[in-house]
Amino acid sequence: MKAENIEGLSLFEINLLIQQGARFVMFPDLMTKIKSYTIYFIRPEENTFKYALKHFLKNIAMGWNRLPLIPFYLSKSLFYLAVGGKDYTEKILADLMQIEPVYDPDLYSLQSA
Repeated sequence: MKAENIEGLSLFEINLLIQQGARFVMFPDLMTKIKSYTIYFIRPEENTFKYALKHFLKNIAMGWNRLPLIPFYLSKSLFYLAVGGKDYTEKILADLMQIEPVYDPDLYSLQSA
């Protein structure tokens, strides 16, 4: 999964921003069968509306060929727009901890004899 808006941030900075209210969210593309989602890092003072609106409009544009299911897909897309996306913060943090573990030095080996 690809995460947007974390360029140049260390794991420590990401954890600090999450403690201040930041989160990782995803807005699913409901009309496509391809499961390539983009996960956005939403900072504490940032609004999710600009990301949600883009995906809502994409769902409308791609929904013309699925006429009987349009009301279901659009209502689900509106739900994610209103809620602010699907929260994936815990899962992404677990993945980031495996990739870049927090440095935990062995203090015993650092002491001089």
